[in-house]
Amino acid sequence: MIHVIMGLKGTGKTKKLIDAINAAVAEAHGDVVCIEYGKKLTYDLTYKVRLVDSKEYAISSTEMLKGFLSGLHAGNFDITHVFIDNLYKTIGTDKAAAEEFVAWCAKFAAANSMEITMTISEDPANASEAMKQYL
Repeated sequence: MIHVIMGLKGTGKTKKLIDAINAAVAEAHGDVVCIEYGKKLTYDLTYKVRLVDSKEYAISSTEMLKGFLSGLHAGNFDITHVFIDNLYKTIGTDKAAAEEFVAWCAKFAAANSMEITMTISEDPANASEAMKQYL
């Protein structure tokens, strides 16, 4: 399953993500991973979350992020939840690439019994019909 939290800057996307992460840790029977751009969530999340800074791994495109997620799963089949904070900062603001990445994530999550949640800084009114199904 995949969830997209979309909104303009300052609309509370990260707060919703933090709440979802902490809830997942409390309920999950597996590991929880959060991929962020920069180290800003360190003190907001429980120590039980595997926090990954995408800048440290030089992730800058959807292909790199797909490979990174695949590698995470290959190394740990116990991952039940993956959270990605601010997708556009990690991969750039190419909306078509982001939409294709979200569709890939939906297939990847379904095939591997995991949930993927991400935030995107964009007005939800501008979301395509394909993207709206994940909001």
